Amino acid sequence: MPPQIEVLLSPDWMDYELIDSGEGQKLERFGKYLFARPEAQAVWKKGLPPSRWEKADAVFQTTGEENGGHWLFKSKLPERWALGYKDLKCWIQPTASRHVGIFPEQATHWDWSQSLIQSRKAPVKILNLFGYTGLASMAAALVGAQVTHVDASKKAIAYAKENQILCGLTQKPIRWIVDDALKFTEREARRGSFYDGIILDPPKFGRGPKGEVWEFFDLLPDLLSACGKVLTPQPLFLLMTAYAIKSSALTLHGAISELMTDFPGQLSVGELATRESSQGRLISHAIFARWSGLK
Repeated sequence: MPPQIEVLLSPDWMDYELIDSGEGQKLERFGKYLFARPEAQAVWKKGLPPSRWEKADAVFQTTGEENGGHWLFKSKLPERWALGYKDLKCWIQPTASRHVGIFPEQATHWDWSQSLIQSRKAPVKILNLFGYTGLASMAAALVGAQVTHVDASKKAIAYAKENQILCGLTQKPIRWIVDDALKFTEREARRGSFYDGIILDPPKFGRGPKGEVWEFFDLLPDLLSACGKVLTPQPLFLLMTAYAIKSSALTLHGAISELMTDFPGQLSVGELATRESSQGRLISHAIFARWSGLK
């Protein structure tokens, strides 16, 4: 039987909302501020009138520039502001790459990992690779996990540490590592370090701190192999998300099924999506695979 493709939503947001979408754009609310950003998948007509879109505090305009465009600020915004999800907080700050420091669709993963960590009545060690600004690490640490957070960008690590302070989690055991994800995981395997759960959010393309080149399809098999060598004999979970790649959830199903073949557990694959408020249409953001061990 072919695997069932799931669509996961994050319906518990209060500080974030996808208000409307269409004609290659999406209108979102981050706290009290409205942002209009490009969205290639919004091929339908906008659900709300132009007057609603004109209330956006900031609009990202795509151009031929190397960074893809720039923000047009129609209102005076603070340099950054705090956004909350349940017991988590993060700093929101528009960047030249149209991102703002958070991917709201991943909240469903934070809830899922927390429930699994809490279900194990023993210490849990988590490895978060390509950790970005740290919400997945904070979610795991919040419920008692020991987290090793790895990212090749010093700037992203600094941002994540600021989010840790904002969350009031500075006393939680989070180890911050600036390193290439593959090289670090291979070294952990040689050192005999093991983890109960692994979180991966590999980009399509990237560079390590020493110029290492990351290509998703070329190096993912090596990375997954290294991850398999640092899993404990009874792993709790493995979670992978992938953005902006020419692949499908079926690719992740095949790769993770092969990796976890010797462990009893359950694997689900599909897409992370957000439902707009105006018409109820769904926008897909990424593909995912998440495996959980049997209790």
